[in-house]
Formats: sequence, C-alpha cells, structure tokens
Amino acid sequence: MCGRFSLTISGDEISKYFQVSQVQDWKPRYNIAPSQEIVTIVQTLLGQRQLKGMKWGLIPSWSKDGKIASKLINARGETVAEKPSFRNAFKHRRCLIMADGFYEWQNTRNSKQPYYIHLKNRHPFALAGLWEVSNSGQTEEVLSCCIITTEANELMKPLHHRMPVILSGDAYSQWLDHNVFDREILESFLTSYGSDAMSAYQVSQKVNRPTNDNPDCLEPIVN
Repeated sequence: MCGRFSLTISGDEISKYFQVSQVQDWKPRYNIAPSQEIVTIVQTLLGQRQLKGMKWGLIPSWSKDGKIASKLINARGETVAEKPSFRNAFKHRRCLIMADGFYEWQNTRNSKQPYYIHLKNRHPFALAGLWEVSNSGQTEEVLSCCIITTEANELMKPLHHRMPVILSGDAYSQWLDHNVFDREILESFLTSYGSDAMSAYQVSQKVNRPTNDNPDCLEPIVN
C-alpha cells in the first residue's frame, strides 16, 4: 500500500519535471498523509496539464458519505478497472500524484520500523492516481483522489507486499489523456518499478505522526 509520501522539491522543479505552469506559494512537504489536501496533475479538455488540489482519499461520485474516503486512499491495480469505487475514474479521471519518495513500515518483533523509499538519482516521480468530484452530502463539490498500488518489487518485498505504481515519464501523456480508454494500454502501466533504480533506508518514528512535516522525517537512522 502507500500511506505516506513526500514532495520536497521547489515549485520551479515541479514545473520543470512535470511540464506545468509555475507553482505559486508551494511549500515542500515531508510527510503527506491521507485526508490531507495534496497537489495533483490532471489534463484539461484542451490537452493542457493543470495543477489541482485534492483531498487524499477517494469519494466515489455516487457516495453521499465522505467518511468512505479513509478506506479508499489506495486502489489495487489488478482490480481497479472492475471495482465500482474506481472503474469510472479509471476510464475518465486519471491523474498524476507528484512525489519524490514514500514511506513504508516493516513489521519487527517489537514494533513497526518506518523506511523511506526513493529513486537512486533523487529525481521526483509521478504516482498513478485516480480522481473524482463529489458533493458527498456537502454544499460544495469535493475533489478527491487515490493512489494505485501493485505487487512489490524485490526491494520492497521485505517491507511490504504492495507498493505504489510509479509511472515512467513516457507514460504521463497517455495516462492523463481523456481519449485513451483502452484497458490493455492503461493496465500495462500498472507494474512494479525496477528495484535497481530505487533505494530505501530506515527513518525515525517521527514520521508516524502526520503533524510532523519537517525535514527530519527523512533523516536516516543508524543502528
């Protein structure tokens, strides 16, 4: 699964790597948690990439209960095209969720040890996301999203059996394109990222608290 991630780069770097207009008043995030608002990229009907703030935790358009979002922070890539909560968004509302690392917890004898996982080159990347618009019983529309997961690669298997889908840069355009409906094409993107391009290290329990959103969340610990 994916329950925490980071996006610590500057607004200028976001514009550069993801080909969007300059990000205004962006503050780096070190410990992004479910239910918080995150910045995503969607494609307009004119084919332009656009930044959108969304709540992390999908609220299906048919749901009137906003509490369902806490159960839908992730969608399994193997069933995303079939599950009622996700299949419509999979066809019509796909997004990029920008990150430069994510966290996973390994079960140990006495507790759970958090790890920070990133690309070896330290470049940012995009997670495959879905989004929805719903009023969920409220007066205003709510934009919400989730992260698609897949089977863990060799690096991740000792930590968890699932990992978020990291899209290659070549996949961004098709993933965002409203005119791409082919299930086979879309599902071909939902694979595990190569272990040889990734790295992981232990971090402190500070990341366990969503209120801790500071650079020290990323600091490695030495056993």
